[in-house]
Amino acid sequence: MTAFDSGRRNLLMGGTIAAMTAGTAGAAFGQERVTAETVQCAEALFDISYTDAEREQVVLEIDDWIAQKSRLRAVDKPNDLSPATVFDPRLPGIGFRDQIAGLTPSGTEPGPLPSNDSDIAFAPVWKLSAWIASGALSSRRLTEIYLSRIDQHAGRLECFVTVTADVARAEADACDADLAAGRYRGPLHGIPYGMKDIIDVAGIPATWGAEPWRDRVADTDAHIAGLLREAGAVLLGKTTNGAIAYGDRWFDGLTRNPFNPNEGSSGSSAGSASATAAGLVGFAIGTETLGSIVSPSNRCGTTGLRPTFGRVSRAGAMALCWSLDKIGPIGRAVEDTGFVLSAINGHDAADAGSIPMGLDIDAGMDVRGMRVGYVPAWFESGSDADRAALQAARDAGVDLVEVTLPERPIDALYAVVEAESAAAFEHLTLSGEDDTLSWQAPAAWPNTWRRARFISAVDLINIDRLRRQVMQDMHEIFQGLDAMIGPNYAGGMLVITNYTGHPQLAFRSGFSDQPSRTIFGGEQPGADGPRFRVPQTTSLWAPLFEEGNLIALGRALEARLGVSDERPSDFS
Repeated sequence: MTAFDSGRRNLLMGGTIAAMTAGTAGAAFGQERVTAETVQCAEALFDISYTDAEREQVVLEIDDWIAQKSRLRAVDKPNDLSPATVFDPRLPGIGFRDQIAGLTPSGTEPGPLPSNDSDIAFAPVWKLSAWIASGALSSRRLTEIYLSRIDQHAGRLECFVTVTADVARAEADACDADLAAGRYRGPLHGIPYGMKDIIDVAGIPATWGAEPWRDRVADTDAHIAGLLREAGAVLLGKTTNGAIAYGDRWFDGLTRNPFNPNEGSSGSSAGSASATAAGLVGFAIGTETLGSIVSPSNRCGTTGLRPTFGRVSRAGAMALCWSLDKIGPIGRAVEDTGFVLSAINGHDAADAGSIPMGLDIDAGMDVRGMRVGYVPAWFESGSDADRAALQAARDAGVDLVEVTLPERPIDALYAVVEAESAAAFEHLTLSGEDDTLSWQAPAAWPNTWRRARFISAVDLINIDRLRRQVMQDMHEIFQGLDAMIGPNYAGGMLVITNYTGHPQLAFRSGFSDQPSRTIFGGEQPGADGPRFRVPQTTSLWAPLFEEGNLIALGRALEARLGVSDERPSDFS
């Protein structure tokens, strides 16, 4: 996850209270017993006020209460132990249509195989797939092209943690042998890809981008790794992610944007977006909790699809926030993301949040007459690329419908990811091992998790009730709509739809000249030097489980905009 609003750093502000543990718990840390004065000091942290008598009552049983929590902390809780309460994006009483058709490619002719290896490397998956299926291109040749480019460029971009050259060659050869024997596995047959490093592949390092796990090797395959292998995809290696799925800084470097290597690629699916944009992989797998597919896709100009919550199994992936984590594809073209989603969709009992839902994608569907919601003010304050995307929608013949979002304190929702991630990695905070992480800024995980200890449980329950209210809002807005369009972060839509579980597609919409930027998008300090021509994306959102609408509409807009093929000059 990444791309938290700058306002996230102002949430839950307050100092530490030295004597928040006592009795058995306090003794272990050499702290004094909790007194009425301690409680009074703590009240400011939670914006509450008790009387003297009420404070005395609290103190009477607080020692046992704190000791109980200390005993809980001593219980081993592995990362794959999910909470008993499971998020479901489906509102009670709301039905969904059956989806049984699967994937229908657009059928666009790919043209002849280029003679230049770079032209092959940058080709979208839908073309690569057609060339492999026809025999014009072998998986082994394509794999060698990418391995050569990885050897040449990955070091500068710092976008791979592990390159699995031997695995890739063996899988490519197996795909070629299968094709020769008449065994075609589908549209990803023989297509090389990169896997985000928080997702396990047996026998291969999965470091989570963080110092405490830099020597970790996965014992088993994540569910998605098995599905991709069955689909014929060829694993080139593990792409970088910001430490513990935040940002673009990992234990051995900073992943770079190919269009401007002076800046990071954003994150946390940093390497997946960087490698895809630089033509080092056919596609890549990313994950998103709160922007980790959309944000690096915007920075690097890739196409990122965050599916509906529950559509893709997370079993075998590092858990950051059980009620928000999602897995999705990153590609160079909209149709590519549909190819990948069709291979990784499906129910998995090993993931408590998995939802059995079919998938209909008709990539070439006529989008004329689609009802697409938008907020005019978003585009008035948006970029030229965003306005070009809106005009492309008009030109495509969709019916644009003005919508309004209710005013809600959506910044309060950040507490969910802060609390869940603090619970998932509690041992780092309590042991002090969080100090080993490279990024130690106020907005980084170590400080976020320390602050999260002071989120009130009562507030967290009420935040969850707000989340349900926002889910109801989005259900009402999408009534009668096939999709919505807007700047990626406008109106809080990235945050809102991550919490409601709705799918989002970020597609390249244009370019602008920008200085080198920070992780949060501001100008780097002292960046008075050159400006760089960099891409950006605009987003589409759809009702729950209607990713097919996103693929069809996104592909139509992509074709009209005509900016998806431009390559980063240093890596072309």
